[in-house]
Amino acid sequence: MKILNYKLYYFLGIGGIGMSALARYFKHYGKNVLGYDKTASPLCKQLEAESITCYYDENVDRLKSILKACAPEEVLIVYTPAIPKEHLEWIYLNTQNYSILKRSQVLGAITKQFKTIAIAGTHGKTTTTTLVTHLLKSAGINCFSFMGGISKNYNTNLLLGNIDDENTYVVVEADEYDRSFLTLEPQIALVTSVDADHLDIYGNANEVKESYFLFTEKLKENGTLIVKKNVDNELSLTRKRLIYSLNLDTEYCAQSITIENTQFIYDIKSPVECISRVNLGLPGMHNVENSIAAVAIAQQLGIKGDVIKEALRSFSGVKRRFEYRVKNEKAIYIDDYAHHPEELKAFISSVKKIFPDKKITGIFQPHLFSRTRDFADDFADSLSLLDECILLEIYPAREKAIEGITSSWLLKKVNSGIKKLMGKQDLIHDIAENKREVVLTMGAGDIDSIVESIEQVVLKYK
Repeated sequence: MKILNYKLYYFLGIGGIGMSALARYFKHYGKNVLGYDKTASPLCKQLEAESITCYYDENVDRLKSILKACAPEEVLIVYTPAIPKEHLEWIYLNTQNYSILKRSQVLGAITKQFKTIAIAGTHGKTTTTTLVTHLLKSAGINCFSFMGGISKNYNTNLLLGNIDDENTYVVVEADEYDRSFLTLEPQIALVTSVDADHLDIYGNANEVKESYFLFTEKLKENGTLIVKKNVDNELSLTRKRLIYSLNLDTEYCAQSITIENTQFIYDIKSPVECISRVNLGLPGMHNVENSIAAVAIAQQLGIKGDVIKEALRSFSGVKRRFEYRVKNEKAIYIDDYAHHPEELKAFISSVKKIFPDKKITGIFQPHLFSRTRDFADDFADSLSLLDECILLEIYPAREKAIEGITSSWLLKKVNSGIKKLMGKQDLIHDIAENKREVVLTMGAGDIDSIVESIEQVVLKYK
């Protein structure tokens, strides 16, 4: 396979969840893997523990020294579009004669030798990808998996299968950012949602929908397309497809949903084999819906109901997806990656269903100035579901500040009973001084850097 023919793999943005999985993949096959990232995140530290060298400063002289150990044709540069154009190493590499590929192109090249299961959607794709992976592993099906989060069952975002087995599957999270998922040619494709996002890339919601339509057209001729009911309504699909929903009368759906001891119990209607009294290991109505999509995929592969039911029960979820950090009689603390208004709404609404009589405090770090600007009113509506709303400053990621777009501006639109803007250190002190019943942290930026500190404070509640 050509993508494995290089000797040296250098990653620009190695700490990204998708990039780190690729780095681990090449390291597994004995390649020299190293790269740059902006911050020494916990994921970067884990890569370093796996003998993958990470650098945290832009140093062209060091890069030249690294690259001269190999001939240019023996080097592959892998980059994420989040790397700014003014990045010094990026500028240098573009003047040289090295092979340079985007993360999505590398993933596309890897998947072409396997039967690909690609899971796309504005929301739900990470949990669904990880759950499908767990279903396949539980059924003993040989598969690789590139997940967009850290599976709590396997403590990794990459699972490896037998590369020489012609019946091998690869499960991938199909990322819509920068139209990355159009590099894939899936045997099974799933679309969980097509809400507008990444408007800094797409411009408007219609362009987002067009991209998802093109993704469905990448399905192999004899492949299977599975879409959520509202996706079917939104896209003018030409391919035959299976339809699922949470609890509408579709081919796959949940029935008789109840909450017992904070756990969701339900039946799954299916045209293949109905499954009764499912006990999902992950809470939340949106995760019930994700599980239905995962079951639809599993049944296309012939996985039986008893195996599916046990796999759903034993599924531990994904780090930072409805992750209980503290759950005792004194307090509840849940951390979630939600960073889009619909994700916030689904997460907060599920928490309110589970704990209807408790005061819920949500701490949210907006991600990207453009996303905050584009969906400000929707963010405000979702955050207004909280009893108490605390905002951190906007995490810029790849963007420069936009005049007038601040967390203070967003907070004015929120209609929670209590609302405030705080810095991280003041927040830790505030949580320690003022006991809360249910604490939520939400966001895709660096809010995860204070999760352990909040956890330790909440554990000390008396």
